[in-house]
Amino acid sequence: MGKRDNRVAYMNPIAMARSRGPAPSSGPTIQDYLNRPRPTWEEVKEQLEKKKKGSKALAEFEERMNENWKKELEKHREKLLSGSERSSRKKERKKKEKKKSSRVSKEFSLFQYICR
Repeated sequence: MGKRDNRVAYMNPIAMARSRGPAPSSGPTIQDYLNRPRPTWEEVKEQLEKKKKGSKALAEFEERMNENWKKELEKHREKLLSGSERSSRKKERKKKEKKKSSRVSKEFSLFQYICR
């Protein structure tokens, strides 16, 4: 018993695509794009003015926010400065205490040296 012939003829994909014809366009054509309605010069000017007004409102809002932020920073700086004055007083006290303790330790070491 012989094998059956199950070979398939080669199908050229480019030739098949050409035989189907041109592909239908899915979107607007170039002509449609060129013929689309466009705003007049006056309408463009109005749109630009509206954008400027919107940006002015945004600028005012940002200015207010910046002022509030500056006030908060000033308050924070004042707190830090008042805290640093306190800490500088504490540092001075510690320095005085160290000087006193060093005097005492020097005297004590001198006393020990003499006693030997």
